[in-house]
Amino acid sequence: MFPGMNPKQMQQAMKQLGIKQEEIEAIEVIIRLEDKEIVISSPSVQKIKMQGQESFQISGDVSERSLSSTPEITDDDLNTIMEQTGCTKDEAIEAIEESDGDLAEAILKLSEK
Repeated sequence: MFPGMNPKQMQQAMKQLGIKQEEIEAIEVIIRLEDKEIVISSPSVQKIKMQGQESFQISGDVSERSLSSTPEITDDDLNTIMEQTGCTKDEAIEAIEESDGDLAEAILKLSEK
């Protein structure tokens, strides 16, 4: 932080100012925004307490991923629904999307038709 100051002196100065710093052993940090997520892998996370407030300092490998409103549909999901209801692939996809990825609900909807 300050060049030429050894770590013990730095800790002592922070203690005198009422600043506490704590290392957090995190695996991954995710910041969720309205339309995407910021993912920090292999993070170094420091929790800093100062004047009654807590803040976090995070560094690591940063990537982004979008948040899609449509559920991820696998071939296994489609096969399960088509076997259970005898519907077509397009009908199965539509039912899964309408039920927000809940397979049981999709099967019930298709069975009622």
